[in-house]
Amino acid sequence: MNNKTKKIINLFFTMLKIGLFTFGGGYAMIALLQNEFVNKKHFMEKDEFLDMVAIAESTPGPIAINSATYIGYKTAGVLGSAAATLGVCIPSVVIIYVISLFFDAFLSLTFVQYAFKGIQACVVYLILSAGIKMFKGLKRTPFTIFIFSVVLCLMVAFSLLSVKFSAILYILICGLLGIVIYLLGLIKGKGE
Repeated sequence: MNNKTKKIINLFFTMLKIGLFTFGGGYAMIALLQNEFVNKKHFMEKDEFLDMVAIAESTPGPIAINSATYIGYKTAGVLGSAAATLGVCIPSVVIIYVISLFFDAFLSLTFVQYAFKGIQACVVYLILSAGIKMFKGLKRTPFTIFIFSVVLCLMVAFSLLSVKFSAILYILICGLLGIVIYLLGLIKGKGE
């Protein structure tokens, strides 16, 4: 078995494990992805991981699948992206299928209701943990601190005032501001 085949198999089983033990969707999965592919396997650097999360969030489709596809492609090309995407999807499909067979009986079980309440608390922790890790990896420049502060204040204010504002719009506006700052830097550099 050659090195690329080993990588593809490794990707599949790593994504299968992450897909199996992640409750709460793609955002809860971010911390596990970072731990596996940045900290343990060193398949990507922190900066690239942050960029991947931004791209995965801003492109159509679930963040978990977009992330798996990106990581798989970067690691082992097209076959790697297919293996990673398949690996992350299989647990969800199987679990949802099994639950759908016994849905009403399943939800009426008291211990299942308590388990879901416990899982909800864990999901909040996983999302918060991922956000804190990403913030720690952020390069601290006046621009990034300003953007982070403004977005955080707006998110809290909009949540308290029950104003609906899409996360995608935050990403697009911040990306546009980043491009403007970059272009202004280029213009300033040419003027000197």
